[in-house]
Amino acid sequence: MTTQELIAQIKKKKSFLCIGLDVDLNKIPPYLLKEEDPIFEFNKAIIDATHHLCVAYKPNTAFYEAYGLKGWQSLEKTINYLNENHPEIYTIADAKRGDIGNTSTMYAKAFFEDLAFDSVTVAPYMGKDSVEPFLAFENKHTIMLALTSNEGAFDFQTKEVDGKELYKQVLETSKGWKNAENLMYVVGATKAEYFKEIRKIVPTSFLLVPGVGAQGGNLQNVCKYGLADNIGLLINSSRGIIYASKDENFASSAAEKAKELQTQMAEILNQ
Repeated sequence: MTTQELIAQIKKKKSFLCIGLDVDLNKIPPYLLKEEDPIFEFNKAIIDATHHLCVAYKPNTAFYEAYGLKGWQSLEKTINYLNENHPEIYTIADAKRGDIGNTSTMYAKAFFEDLAFDSVTVAPYMGKDSVEPFLAFENKHTIMLALTSNEGAFDFQTKEVDGKELYKQVLETSKGWKNAENLMYVVGATKAEYFKEIRKIVPTSFLLVPGVGAQGGNLQNVCKYGLADNIGLLINSSRGIIYASKDENFASSAAEKAKELQTQMAEILNQ
């Protein structure tokens, strides 16, 4: 999916909501555990109930890899279901990969070709030659960690190196990489005060913003400083939506939570 196609979907749905499909078998409705593939059945129900309210889904691959081969098969069934039934939905493999040369190319092939995701998250710590192999894939996006929402982000990301915070150097340096137009960036919602500075460096790049909802991020603050002329935001909510209920009405409860966010987004876009 191209950036323009994503923007068109955002305008059509009046939503820049991304729903994280982070499935923990200890948190899903117990009756689903009787199913042959409870992870996929849970995801399918969430997708069926919320696809009209969001523009993206983001499975965190750890929640699938933890269950071995069966978990990976559940991930494959989920992405196939999305691509076959809702091809207009933007898909993100939240895998946080990152290695050099052919290894990165193989990671990229796994998510872009085998599983046919639209994008994948990567860690930039190893630099240009760990990210450019992902950027080489046409009409695919690489979503690079820039400023994350966890407490440990302050260990490195905001430290000054040669008088400039490291996350700013990461953003500025990455703009010069080959096919940098295919880059997006992860910026945590709990760091809303940083968005103004980030937009000075990457004024139109899409930012994937986790941390709204269960982690306490504020949608209005993020949009105040992060919204760009091309919208440029994908706001992710995972636990706050998919675990709204453990009862049999879990999917409709998830839709209610998604609708709350989508309604706020529509109001912001109409301002």
